[in-house]
Amino acid sequence: MDDDLMAAQTRLGHMERALEEARAAGERGEVPVGAVLVAPSGSIVATAGNRTREQSDPSAHAEMLVIRAAAAELGSERLIDHDLYVTLEPCPMCAAVISFARIRRLYYGASDPKSGGVEHGPRIFSQTTCHHRPDLYPGLGEVEAATLLREFFATRRLD
Repeated sequence: MDDDLMAAQTRLGHMERALEEARAAGERGEVPVGAVLVAPSGSIVATAGNRTREQSDPSAHAEMLVIRAAAAELGSERLIDHDLYVTLEPCPMCAAVISFARIRRLYYGASDPKSGGVEHGPRIFSQTTCHHRPDLYPGLGEVEAATLLREFFATRRLD
């Protein structure tokens, strides 16, 4: 198997793990968003799904939780050369923290025209005040991520 194919399969595997976290979050009644932080070696450092309701914390987004866990484990607020996989375009708060943490690459599934902060809304990484811009890879796992969100909110509207 060639290296490009292996790398693509690895990226898909990491996004599938983020999707598992998103599904688990949805089962807990949280908005189904999941995230995985990957070390330069390729090993998974941290995984999380949204826990805003469970923790009564509006900042307990999946991205924030994996970045906090990894920073604590590694003893550094800088996660240089780490890659983040998240099922939904990060909001402005999460995008800012991704920049502060110096994440190398950001892979995300579904776009978020209402609350996104990367390709929508304030476009955090395009601002002159942004000191670090990760490489962006939108659309990985997009169909499944968007389906999870659509089904979650359709169920909530029926209640």
